[in-house]
Amino acid sequence: MITYLKGAVTYKGGKSIFLLVNDIGYEIFLSPLNLERIKTGTEEEIYTQLVLKEKEIELYGFLTFDELQLFKFLKTISGIGPKIALIFAGAGSLQKLKYKLENEKAPKGIGGKKMQKILLELTGKIKEIEKNQDKDVEVYSALESLGFTRKEIKTALSQVNEETKEVEERIKEALQFLGR
Repeated sequence: MITYLKGAVTYKGGKSIFLLVNDIGYEIFLSPLNLERIKTGTEEEIYTQLVLKEKEIELYGFLTFDELQLFKFLKTISGIGPKIALIFAGAGSLQKLKYKLENEKAPKGIGGKKMQKILLELTGKIKEIEKNQDKDVEVYSALESLGFTRKEIKTALSQVNEETKEVEERIKEALQFLGR
């Protein structure tokens, strides 16, 4: 699985970029918002998700880890494919996406029923995440006292089993990913 690439942008098209990494070129599809931010000739760090289709393999890219996580969540909603998930993932977080869906016009190709379904799923997920964040305050505090950065902790917690609810268990699992 290709999850992260760092290299030079050699081409920028209407929907994708070509990223040169160790003499290998990757075509990476980006959201319109992220495409605007990237310039040809610059070095970029891209979080990626490889999507296998019946006749194609496509690589979708994100400028932040949060966008990648949002993309993965959106793909779990029935009726949402990778191209629509990519557009929505540009919001960066569930809360921002929910606000955009409630207050802005729907993207082309998304009907009213699908928008309502997405909003319903997002609302439930946001409530679940807020419950977990209350517990993770203690986890962050404990791991920061051991010398880990917030970025390291966030990455490790994204790997922790969602079923793990107890603070002590979440710390233990996170430490396994942090290598201590």
